[in-house]
Amino acid sequence: MKLDFYRSLIENNKKWVESKLDDDPDFFKKLEKGQQPPLLWIGCSDSRVPANEIIGGKPGEVFVHRNIANMVVHSDMNMLSVLDYAVNVLKIKHIIVCGHYGCGGVKAAMGSKSYGLADNWIRHIRDVYRQHQKELGDITDEEVLFDRFVEFNAMEQVYNLAKTSIVQNAWERGQELFLHGWVYGVGTGIIKDLEVNFSCNSQLEEFYKLGVI
Repeated sequence: MKLDFYRSLIENNKKWVESKLDDDPDFFKKLEKGQQPPLLWIGCSDSRVPANEIIGGKPGEVFVHRNIANMVVHSDMNMLSVLDYAVNVLKIKHIIVCGHYGCGGVKAAMGSKSYGLADNWIRHIRDVYRQHQKELGDITDEEVLFDRFVEFNAMEQVYNLAKTSIVQNAWERGQELFLHGWVYGVGTGIIKDLEVNFSCNSQLEEFYKLGVI
């Protein structure tokens, strides 16, 4: 009985393959030739926020990086490696940072409870609260505060992306690259465009701009 769920995954895979081949006998042969996705998605690891599915994306259309609370941390080599490959090899055109309402990582950052090793990651989220403490501190309704914190967190990660040498060097080379911030409503399925967009170095504060490498 303990292995029933595991075995069902294998069976589900077979059914999925059959359905894809029914629609297009060459479906997997086409994917095998390579990928050229136009989009890098940086999202939360939350199982309720499947990147491809909520935007109607097909296999091969979305390059994905996920972590707790969709963070862009400059010392995170995993994220930087994905970003570098997406920008410099795949030549993607758009990067979307997508947070989601009800995010457990953001919720954890709102309290003082210790979560062990994860405290070191959550601290980056708390830094976002500190940056927006005046506005967030004026919100008395806890649910409204939670939602706004989620939005600010996604916004700040877009700014963090724009500050990376990978993105800035691409812009300096004249590479077309657009950054966007979204929040997904788990309870509605609707995406909110936070209207935080970058497309060139000139949109950054002067002290964040880097020279050409």
